[in-house]
Amino acid sequence: MRIAQVAPLWERVPPPAYGGIELVVSLLTDELVRRGHEVTLFASGDSITLAKLESVHPRALRLDPAVKECGIYEMLQMSRVYEQADKFDIIHSHMGCAALPYTNLVKTPTIHTLHGIFTPDNEKMFTYARRQPFVSISDSQREPRLGLNCVATVYNGIDVDSHKFHPQPQDPPYLAFLGRISPEKGTHLAIEIAQRSGWTLKMAGKVDVVDREYFERDIKPHVDGKQIQYLGEANHLQKNALLGGAVATLFPITWREPFGLVMVESMAAGTPVVAINMGSASEVIAHGKTGFLCHDIDECVAALDQVEQIERRACRDHVLKHFSVKQMVDGYESIYQQVMAERFAQNGHFRSLASFAGDRP
Repeated sequence: MRIAQVAPLWERVPPPAYGGIELVVSLLTDELVRRGHEVTLFASGDSITLAKLESVHPRALRLDPAVKECGIYEMLQMSRVYEQADKFDIIHSHMGCAALPYTNLVKTPTIHTLHGIFTPDNEKMFTYARRQPFVSISDSQREPRLGLNCVATVYNGIDVDSHKFHPQPQDPPYLAFLGRISPEKGTHLAIEIAQRSGWTLKMAGKVDVVDREYFERDIKPHVDGKQIQYLGEANHLQKNALLGGAVATLFPITWREPFGLVMVESMAAGTPVVAINMGSASEVIAHGKTGFLCHDIDECVAALDQVEQIERRACRDHVLKHFSVKQMVDGYESIYQQVMAERFAQNGHFRSLASFAGDRP
């Protein structure tokens, strides 16, 4: 099958440190190539992939201070994708709203994975394009009132083998926080939980420009290098070491997190997660078995008294069963076939994945 994967340009694929969407796109793209599909990845020029790479800019936009209007590059990328639409059997967009105005202009079907949240502004575009095929990354992400054609939910997957299992936390013990330093990720709440419980907290993650004021006002004053430590951004190995060495990972979100890859990465390392029960948290964490779902900070603090009773091997087994790359890619292959069948069946043009395999040498 000839597949176009379309990734955001803000970050490289895969990301050197933080970037959940780009990591998922990388794992999906490379596994599709390994399965014999002909894949073209539209992403930043510094991306690393097994697929054919096409880009409208040589590196991730966030790393280029000369770029002032990111939307221009997004439009250039969409134009390049859809000018070549007849070269693909299906286009898979990870771009939110960006591809929606283009899809009805070509015969090649597009599926749209919903990686983000709905806002009063973007809802207008999603509603306009409600009949197009959408894939949610959790059931909780869906908004039934919008009437979108959500054809399936496919949970994000990780390469579990690349995450070292830590059967025991480090000594001295500590709590971990990993993610973008921002109000919605609840970094300030992680600090409060650590301070109230007396645990050491080690935090890692990037600070975007829009969150700089929040960092300076609500985070930095509490960082003492002892009980509250900020380690900056972390690459894959550093993330695994941080999460795997912790007694628990804190996930005190204040928004409807669509998925929360950090929860999966933590459990893969063997570390249970203490989370605020919002968004996808209840779909990712098995309460009492791989972590705790809490309604407020008081419950998070109380959960820390029980967290060492969690079997760390059970955390990793949970990820292997529900959140592997294989399961994710199996899900998307099924959707590709379903969407192509719906688009082409009436004209007798539909071909199964098996028939495409016959085209390959």
